[in-house]
Amino acid sequence: MAGILRSVSQRPLGSLQPVTKGVESLICTEWIRHKFTRSRIPDKVLEFSPPDHEKYGGDPQNPHKLHIVTRIKSTKRRPYWEKDVIKMLGLGKAHTPQVHKNIPSVNAKLKVVKHLIRIQPLKLPQGLPTEEDMSDTCLKSTGELVVRWNLKPVEQEGIKS
Repeated sequence: MAGILRSVSQRPLGSLQPVTKGVESLICTEWIRHKFTRSRIPDKVLEFSPPDHEKYGGDPQNPHKLHIVTRIKSTKRRPYWEKDVIKMLGLGKAHTPQVHKNIPSVNAKLKVVKHLIRIQPLKLPQGLPTEEDMSDTCLKSTGELVVRWNLKPVEQEGIKS
Protein backbone atom coordinates (compact mmCIF):
# COMPACT_ATOMS: atom_id res chain seq x y z
CA MET A 1 0.00 0.00 0.00
CA ALA A 2 2.86 2.36 0.82
CA GLY A 3 4.40 1.67 -2.59
CA ILE A 4 1.18 2.57 -4.40
CA LEU A 5 0.80 5.80 -2.48
CA ARG A 6 4.43 6.70 -3.12
CA SER A 7 4.00 6.21 -6.86
CA VAL A 8 0.85 8.34 -6.88
CA SER A 9 2.43 11.15 -4.87
CA GLN A 10 5.54 11.31 -7.13
CA ARG A 11 3.57 11.94 -10.34
CA PRO A 12 2.85 15.49 -11.39
CA LEU A 13 -0.57 16.89 -10.50
CA GLY A 14 -1.91 16.89 -14.06
CA SER A 15 -1.15 13.24 -14.74
CA LEU A 16 -3.05 11.51 -11.91
CA GLN A 17 -4.58 8.23 -12.97
CA PRO A 18 -6.85 5.98 -10.95
CA VAL A 19 -4.89 3.16 -9.34
CA THR A 20 -7.59 0.52 -9.10
CA LYS A 21 -5.44 -2.42 -10.07
CA GLY A 22 -3.22 -2.18 -7.00
CA VAL A 23 -6.14 -1.56 -4.62
CA GLU A 24 -8.08 -4.58 -5.88
CA SER A 25 -5.22 -6.86 -4.98
CA LEU A 26 -5.23 -5.47 -1.43
CA ILE A 27 -9.00 -5.89 -1.00
CA CYS A 28 -8.91 -9.52 -2.07
CA THR A 29 -9.39 -11.80 0.96
CA GLU A 30 -7.53 -14.81 -0.36
CA TRP A 31 -4.39 -14.03 1.59
CA ILE A 32 -6.15 -13.12 4.90
CA ARG A 33 -6.01 -15.85 7.54
CA HIS A 34 -9.13 -15.71 9.59
CA LYS A 35 -8.99 -15.46 13.36
CA PHE A 36 -11.22 -18.47 14.05
CA THR A 37 -9.81 -21.16 11.84
CA ARG A 38 -9.95 -24.82 12.87
CA SER A 39 -6.26 -24.82 13.74
CA ARG A 40 -6.63 -21.96 16.25
CA ILE A 41 -9.60 -23.42 18.17
CA PRO A 42 -8.34 -25.43 21.18
CA ASP A 43 -9.17 -29.14 21.21
CA LYS A 44 -10.82 -28.78 24.62
CA VAL A 45 -13.61 -26.72 23.06
CA LEU A 46 -14.40 -29.39 20.48
CA GLU A 47 -14.37 -32.33 22.92
CA PHE A 48 -17.58 -34.12 23.87
CA SER A 49 -18.82 -32.74 27.18
CA PRO A 50 -20.41 -35.26 29.57
CA PRO A 51 -23.80 -34.57 31.14
CA ASP A 52 -23.81 -32.61 34.38
CA HIS A 53 -24.39 -35.62 36.64
CA GLU A 54 -21.21 -37.26 35.33
CA LYS A 55 -19.26 -33.98 35.44
CA TYR A 56 -20.19 -33.12 39.02
CA GLY A 57 -20.38 -36.65 40.40
CA GLY A 58 -24.10 -37.06 40.98
CA ASP A 59 -26.44 -39.98 40.43
CA PRO A 60 -29.43 -39.12 38.19
CA GLN A 61 -31.48 -42.02 39.57
CA ASN A 62 -31.01 -41.03 43.24
CA PRO A 63 -30.41 -37.26 43.45
CA HIS A 64 -29.37 -35.65 46.73
CA LYS A 65 -32.18 -34.25 48.85
CA LEU A 66 -30.54 -31.06 50.14
CA HIS A 67 -28.30 -28.33 48.68
CA ILE A 68 -25.69 -26.30 50.53
CA VAL A 69 -25.84 -22.85 48.94
CA THR A 70 -23.14 -20.24 49.58
CA ARG A 71 -23.00 -16.75 48.10
CA ILE A 72 -19.49 -16.14 46.77
CA LYS A 73 -19.94 -12.89 44.79
CA SER A 74 -21.35 -9.50 45.66
CA THR A 75 -24.80 -8.31 44.63
CA LYS A 76 -23.60 -4.77 44.01
CA ARG A 77 -24.33 -3.57 40.47
CA ARG A 78 -26.67 -6.52 39.92
CA PRO A 79 -30.33 -6.19 38.82
CA TYR A 80 -33.05 -5.87 41.45
CA TRP A 81 -34.53 -9.32 40.68
CA GLU A 82 -31.23 -11.02 41.49
CA LYS A 83 -30.99 -9.11 44.77
CA ASP A 84 -34.56 -10.17 45.62
CA VAL A 85 -33.78 -13.84 44.97
CA ILE A 86 -30.66 -13.62 47.15
CA LYS A 87 -32.79 -12.19 49.99
CA MET A 88 -35.45 -14.89 49.54
CA LEU A 89 -32.80 -17.61 49.78
CA GLY A 90 -31.35 -16.06 52.95
CA LEU A 91 -27.93 -15.43 51.43
CA GLY A 92 -27.57 -11.82 52.58
CA LYS A 93 -24.15 -12.46 54.11
CA ALA A 94 -21.38 -13.75 51.85
CA HIS A 95 -19.63 -17.08 52.53
CA THR A 96 -22.33 -18.21 54.97
CA PRO A 97 -23.83 -21.56 53.90
CA GLN A 98 -27.58 -22.14 53.81
CA VAL A 99 -29.30 -25.51 53.38
CA HIS A 100 -32.18 -25.71 50.88
CA LYS A 101 -34.33 -28.54 49.54
CA ASN A 102 -33.63 -29.96 46.09
CA ILE A 103 -37.07 -29.21 44.64
CA PRO A 104 -38.01 -27.52 41.34
CA SER A 105 -39.27 -24.26 42.91
CA VAL A 106 -36.00 -23.71 44.79
CA ASN A 107 -33.90 -24.85 41.84
CA ALA A 108 -35.61 -22.26 39.59
CA LYS A 109 -34.56 -19.51 42.02
CA LEU A 110 -31.02 -20.88 42.21
CA LYS A 111 -30.77 -20.88 38.43
CA VAL A 112 -31.43 -17.12 38.33
CA VAL A 113 -28.41 -16.37 40.55
CA LYS A 114 -26.15 -19.30 39.66
CA HIS A 115 -23.27 -16.95 38.77
CA LEU A 116 -23.28 -15.47 42.29
CA ILE A 117 -23.47 -18.67 44.34
CA ARG A 118 -21.83 -22.05 44.86
CA ILE A 119 -24.08 -25.11 45.19
CA GLN A 120 -22.91 -28.36 46.81
CA PRO A 121 -24.88 -31.49 47.70
CA LEU A 122 -25.29 -32.19 51.41
CA LYS A 123 -23.50 -35.44 52.24
CA LEU A 124 -24.53 -37.44 55.28
CA PRO A 125 -21.74 -39.96 55.99
CA GLN A 126 -23.19 -40.90 59.41
CA GLY A 127 -26.82 -40.91 58.32
CA LEU A 128 -29.57 -38.47 59.16
CA PRO A 129 -29.15 -37.07 62.70
CA THR A 130 -31.97 -37.28 65.23
CA GLU A 131 -33.53 -34.28 66.98
CA GLU A 132 -31.28 -34.72 70.02
CA ASP A 133 -28.12 -34.89 67.89
CA MET A 134 -28.87 -31.73 65.88
CA SER A 135 -27.11 -29.51 68.43
CA ASP A 136 -23.94 -31.61 68.09
CA THR A 137 -23.60 -31.47 64.30
CA CYS A 138 -20.89 -29.75 62.29
CA LEU A 139 -21.13 -28.72 58.62
CA LYS A 140 -17.74 -29.03 56.90
CA SER A 141 -16.66 -26.94 53.91
CA THR A 142 -16.72 -30.10 51.77
CA GLY A 143 -20.48 -30.42 52.26
CA GLU A 144 -20.43 -33.18 54.88
CA LEU A 145 -22.71 -33.00 57.91
CA VAL A 146 -20.80 -34.69 60.73
CA VAL A 147 -22.48 -35.65 64.01
CA ARG A 148 -20.19 -35.30 67.00
CA TRP A 149 -20.91 -38.17 69.30
CA ASN A 150 -20.90 -37.25 72.98
CA LEU A 151 -19.07 -39.76 75.11
CA LYS A 152 -20.89 -40.58 78.32
CA PRO A 153 -18.93 -41.62 81.41
CA VAL A 154 -19.08 -45.26 82.35
CA GLU A 155 -21.13 -45.99 85.45
CA GLN A 156 -19.06 -46.58 88.57
CA GLU A 157 -21.05 -49.67 89.58
CA GLY A 158 -19.89 -51.67 86.58
CA ILE A 159 -16.18 -51.06 87.30
CA LYS A 160 -16.05 -52.81 90.72
CA SER A 161 -13.31 -55.41 90.74
